[in-house]
Amino acid sequence: MCGIAGFINPQWSRRDIELMTDRLAHRGPDAEGYYFDEKNNMALGHRRLSILDLSPAGNQPFYSMDGRYVMVYNGEVYNYKEIAAKYNITSRTSSDTEIIIEVFAKAGIAAVNDFNGMFSIAIWDKQQKELYLIRDRIGIKPLYYYFQDGQLAFASELKSIFSLPVKKEINSDSVFNFLYLGYIPGEETIYKACKKLKPGYYAVFSKKGLQINSYWQLEDKLSPSVIDDEKEAHTTLKKLVESSVDYCMISDVPLGVFLSGGVDSSLVAAVAQSLSSQPVNTFSIAFKDRKFNEAKFAQDVAAHIHTKHHEFTVTEKEAVQLTDGLLDVYDEPYADSSAIPTLMLSKLTRQEVTVALSGDGGDELFMSYGFYYWARRLRNPFVRALRKPIAQILQATGSNRLRRASTLFEYPEQKRKSHIFSQEQYFFSESEIKRLLKKPGEITIDETINYSGRPLSWPEQQSFFDIKNYLPEELLVKTDRASMHYSLEVRVPLLDYRLVEFALNLSPDLKLKGTGKYILKNVLYDYLPSSLFARPKRGFSVPLASWLQNDLSYLLEKYLCRPVLEECNLVNPDVVEVLKKEFFSGKEYLYNRLWALVILHKWFKEKHS
Repeated sequence: MCGIAGFINPQWSRRDIELMTDRLAHRGPDAEGYYFDEKNNMALGHRRLSILDLSPAGNQPFYSMDGRYVMVYNGEVYNYKEIAAKYNITSRTSSDTEIIIEVFAKAGIAAVNDFNGMFSIAIWDKQQKELYLIRDRIGIKPLYYYFQDGQLAFASELKSIFSLPVKKEINSDSVFNFLYLGYIPGEETIYKACKKLKPGYYAVFSKKGLQINSYWQLEDKLSPSVIDDEKEAHTTLKKLVESSVDYCMISDVPLGVFLSGGVDSSLVAAVAQSLSSQPVNTFSIAFKDRKFNEAKFAQDVAAHIHTKHHEFTVTEKEAVQLTDGLLDVYDEPYADSSAIPTLMLSKLTRQEVTVALSGDGGDELFMSYGFYYWARRLRNPFVRALRKPIAQILQATGSNRLRRASTLFEYPEQKRKSHIFSQEQYFFSESEIKRLLKKPGEITIDETINYSGRPLSWPEQQSFFDIKNYLPEELLVKTDRASMHYSLEVRVPLLDYRLVEFALNLSPDLKLKGTGKYILKNVLYDYLPSSLFARPKRGFSVPLASWLQNDLSYLLEKYLCRPVLEECNLVNPDVVEVLKKEFFSGKEYLYNRLWALVILHKWFKEKHS
């Protein structure tokens, strides 16, 4: 796991690539390296976190044996040994880095179809004077780029690009999207000139300019029919999980597993322990607030599978203190408050190991969020026909819970999936944002599913939306930045692309069957008794509503006061004043709207001004 950076621009120098790479030091504290081609105005930079082949032989930039290609790379390609055998590559190191560049030298961009892992890759072809940028299929590893006036820069994080003298004009649509979703979706960032290379895509920069193409897309993996045989599905899923976890345990440094005690992390931990001859390290954090403390569940799972469990008890004060530094980690507005416990867990886990496995992905692939229940509920013909009167009745009840639920019935037909996400997560609706924002903008998130095969149910469509958007641009962003901030590599075995393709074509009746994650839970019960999980689902969260009314209320006073709102000139101060009054008078469900506004204005004051 590492940090990468580079540019092609005659106005920038070797000192610029050094500055870009220095901004990524947290991603790779073990080594640094540069490639600078003054003749072609081209530079590459790398910071290394040593995981495989800890010797200097694994340092980057890495050169192909024939000398034609030079590469910097962030991530892991787990099946590198099989790839080496397939292409008859005799390696000089024990690193996956060497195999990646040598197979690229043999097969070109088509080689990426053989890679199983998480990666962002930059390869410079010295002969053809072409730069290749490649991002993994699911978007586990980040890759940002700046393209303006024919000049290109790229990096693992925006902070690296903005060490250069580049334009920082705000993208109004991104502000709109952020307030609607809590993150910035698709290829956009908060800045007009900066974008993300989308998952499953590669870019080629040459004399012809910048060309972007896909090599793997979700729609292409949808089959005409679904897997509906439960026994077959169970057997296949179990084998895939075991294979993926086995791959993710390849490491030359100490390794562990994040363990919350929930279904996904417990399955990963149980499979990892079944594959290990030694007790596996597992890690969880405990909160003193009993409502948000799941430590007991993690303890029970760890005791049953006999891991070496590490539990870190943290105070609310410690968690609150992290809020001031959130934007240093995420660079642009990011409203998922679970970033706070993820940062804490990453920091404490890094004291013991360098690699950790996480259960990310299970909820989206196997339907465990409230989104999917709402999609199924709203699809009911009776509900569809009466949804607007239902919304009016719920809004008039006076109950916070029912008022919040009322907004879900008011979905626009063309934006149903994003609306369900937005309102289930307590963010602003489209109509609310239009009243709130001073500058025009619009929702740009892509909800289309370009597939003409089998009809997808509404829960399937919602899941597809989340895998394509929420997962890569919100959840995986959270995990990557939080963990790499402390030089910890986090691997996500449930997002092996083979598992994703399997889940896409699994009957929704085997996912949402009485309970979410039905088939995944049954695989889990091959390792652990079901009685350990007989409780409601609880997310990895903090008591944000309570904090904003108490310990974090100063953020509302500091960033949502009228002078700051008028100075930033992003939103209507009168609308925000009403929102704050309603929140403190009992409408606690407005907390995520206020949190998003705090983050937006904090970012504007600290990072943009």
